[in-house]
Amino acid sequence: MKPTGNTLDATFAALADPTRRAILARLATGEATVSELAAPFAMTQPAISKHLKVLERAGLITRGREAQRRPRKLEPRPLAEATDWIERYRKIWEANYQRLDALLQSMKSTQRKAVDQLINEGKPKSKKRKSQ
Repeated sequence: MKPTGNTLDATFAALADPTRRAILARLATGEATVSELAAPFAMTQPAISKHLKVLERAGLITRGREAQRRPRKLEPRPLAEATDWIERYRKIWEANYQRLDALLQSMKSTQRKAVDQLINEGKPKSKKRKSQ
């Protein structure tokens, strides 16, 4: 499935915040409740809940239900789509860098040849002695 611009926009917007990235990193180790997710942060539970809503709207996490618990779980699909999108551009950038490297090598080689030619032109020519 090809990601839409809105899907990628929501994913990247959600990933733009360091708190949300930290929450995703925590959820990568397993599901957790809001209280468990809020514990390492110096912010209120409602503030964490707002971050969780952004992550849920982006499809990066889902909310489960186990009796009274409402654990959140990481959803890898949007991250995989963002990774695929980035990878396409990485390949383009890498090809551009390879072309640039080839151009620089060509320029260096041309410069070396020009310098060598100048050096050789400046050397005194040895005269051959005639034998008698």
